[in-house]
Amino acid sequence: MMVMGAADQFSTETKRCPQCYCDKHLDDFQKRSGGLARYCAVCRKRYSNWSQKTIVQKLEGMSPRIDQASTGRVLWVPCSKNQKLGGIPASWSERGTCPPSCGLYEAGCYALYGKLGFHWKNVPRDGLPWDGFLEKVRSLPVDQVWRHNVAGDLQGDGVTIDARRVGELVEANQGRRGFSFTHFPMTQRNAVAASYANRNGFTVNLSADTLEMADEYADLGVAPVSVLLSHDAPIRLKTPAGRRVTVCPAETAGLTCRECQLCALPDRKTIVGFRAHGNYKKHATELVRLRKKTT
Repeated sequence: MMVMGAADQFSTETKRCPQCYCDKHLDDFQKRSGGLARYCAVCRKRYSNWSQKTIVQKLEGMSPRIDQASTGRVLWVPCSKNQKLGGIPASWSERGTCPPSCGLYEAGCYALYGKLGFHWKNVPRDGLPWDGFLEKVRSLPVDQVWRHNVAGDLQGDGVTIDARRVGELVEANQGRRGFSFTHFPMTQRNAVAASYANRNGFTVNLSADTLEMADEYADLGVAPVSVLLSHDAPIRLKTPAGRRVTVCPAETAGLTCRECQLCALPDRKTIVGFRAHGNYKKHATELVRLRKKTT
C-alpha cells in the first residue's frame, strides 16, 4: 500500500479565495516569502497595484464579459441572509438577463465577485424554472415585501424586456409588494413594460448611472428612479434638475429593506441613491466621477 507523504497531503488541501470564490490548492496561495496569502495567485497577479491604476487602466485590464443566454431560471431564497434585506424573500436571475447597457456590465459589477458571484454563477444549476418561481411568488403572504433580482435583471434579450414574462410576474405578485431594479435602456417598449408593472403592484426602479441620467429617467414619468453614487456622497443631495436624492437608509440610518420599504413604493417622487460599497467601492466611485465629466 502506498503511503502518502507530507508533501502529497499538502497538495490535496484546498482553500477558497475570497476574491474569485474558487476552491484552489494551497499551492496557489503560497507566498515566495513563505506562508499563505489571502488571495490566490491569479487574483494577486490580476489586482497587483490596483490602487495605483487609473480607472481607464482598470477598465482596459478587465476580461470581456461572456454570459450564457437566459433560460428563465430564477434562484429563490425564502429568507435572505443578506443583512441589508433584513430577512425578506429574495430572488436571483441568471447573468444572461443583464443588458450590456448597464454602466457596470464590464466595469466591475459588484455581483460578479466573491460569495455573491459564486451563487450568481450557479443560478442555471440551482434556480427554479420560471413557472416554479412564479409559484413561489404566489405562495407569499398578502402584503409581503420581497426583492426580485439581488443579482440579474428582468427577463429579456439584453435589449428589450420580455413583456409577457413581466406580465406573468405582475400577476403572480398580486397582493404582494415585490420590487426590483432594471438597467434596460428605456426605449418605448421597455418604458411601457416598466410602467405596466408599477401601475399594477410590482415596483420596477429605473437604475441610473449618473445624476444626469436620473433626471432623464424621472422625466419619463413611468417608474421610480434609483442612482449609483460615489462612496463618499453627502446625505443631502439633489440632481442637476433639483430633484431630491435620498441616500439608501440602510447606509445612513441602519434600516433594513424590511423596515424601510422605500424602493417598494411605485409612486414615490424622491430618487433613491446607492453609495458604492464593498471591495469595489473606490472603483465604482472613480467610474461615477469619470462619467460625470463626460456627460
